[in-house]
Amino acid sequence: MSGENSSADDVQRVWDVVVVGAGPAGASAAYAAAVAGRSVLLLEKAELPRYKTCGGGIIGPSRDSLPPGFELPLRDRVHAVTFSNNGRFTRTRRSRQMLFGLINRPEFDQQLVEHAQKAGAELRTGVTLQRVEQHGSAVPDRRTVAVFLQGGETLLARAVVGADGSASRIGAHVGVKLDQVDLGLEAEIPVPETVAEDWRGRVLIDWGPTPGSYGWVFPKGDTLTVGVISARGEGAATKRYFEEFIGRLGLAGFEPSISSGHLTRCRADDSPLSRGRVLVCGDAAGLLEPWTREGISFALRSGRLAGEWAVRIAEAHDAVDTRRQALNYAFAIKAGLGVEMSVGKAMLTAFERRPGLFHAALTGFRPAWNAFRDITRGATSLAELVRTHPMAQRALTALDRPRPVGGESPLGGESPVSSESPVGDESAVGDEPSAGGEVSS
Repeated sequence: MSGENSSADDVQRVWDVVVVGAGPAGASAAYAAAVAGRSVLLLEKAELPRYKTCGGGIIGPSRDSLPPGFELPLRDRVHAVTFSNNGRFTRTRRSRQMLFGLINRPEFDQQLVEHAQKAGAELRTGVTLQRVEQHGSAVPDRRTVAVFLQGGETLLARAVVGADGSASRIGAHVGVKLDQVDLGLEAEIPVPETVAEDWRGRVLIDWGPTPGSYGWVFPKGDTLTVGVISARGEGAATKRYFEEFIGRLGLAGFEPSISSGHLTRCRADDSPLSRGRVLVCGDAAGLLEPWTREGISFALRSGRLAGEWAVRIAEAHDAVDTRRQALNYAFAIKAGLGVEMSVGKAMLTAFERRPGLFHAALTGFRPAWNAFRDITRGATSLAELVRTHPMAQRALTALDRPRPVGGESPLGGESPVSSESPVGDESAVGDEPSAGGEVSS
């Protein structure tokens, strides 16, 4: 088999690029390197398709980062968002145009891998990485990385991309430093057609009881993906919020097909993105949006960049050129995704202090809803919005100030905002009655 230790009569194959992890980041990296005409090996420890804990929202930046000809396996198209503040002051806002799509990760990831294979990448599943080495007896020269697999097999590559998730072994090799760790709990809940119909085309976002927490309901045909997320260290409170959230929605009587938990990890600002000929991307690099913890678009975009720069590193003939290309990769990540993460961290800090104000703005202040709409569609980004709109800059600065004595401002207080009349292609639906804990529009 390609990549296995050869007999004494043969020279062991050296891959141009070995990618570890076949999620969105790894598949995107493999595709980018393979399209460039390089020999690429994509390694995955699980058998595909496999389940991943993930809401499965595909926003504009994700859609724009997919390979040419990629047809999204959408389970639903979202045209409405219901917001609530810890179960209260429910308000639905609608758009005539699709806001974002919803996918199941097993199908989505499988299609990404197939596109990488069509581009020329080779896939091996059921293999687990043990470690990588860039020096030592297993490394024939300074242009090569040794990839050790469980079972004793060793692969050689000119460049390695680590896309092996938030508990990345390659991330440990690179020295990735984490600044924010959150716990997400999620359930896939099959529901009857009458319940599924009530949710079709609409998601729920609920601002949670602990600072920075929120919950969601994403409809996918006859199944609802229901989850919550909050800072790690609040495990008991997170579990309690999850159980109360499901009960409040009237879903406690339905048996989940899958219940899971996972940790999301954001990189520190000074965290490295490479070491020698090894790059990291996606969750392995701690790349995700700190406020919403959205990771698919960050995985797709960083994976593509990692694949493109891995090709350049594979072609580098010395340590100086390797270092130059690795720095260029880091610059490309920080100039785009890094800026978005910085703004996201500021948003998270403001949201932790004044969730009620965020709720009031999104449900009652048209420019805030328009910004949400444009970001999810991909017409703009959070960073671009803050950079180009003075009002957004002033609002973020104001929100970042300590809360005044006496608690929330009137906007973020305990009274619902009056309903707006429809304007343009958007409309707001006022507070909705909650029958049996269910939210309906």
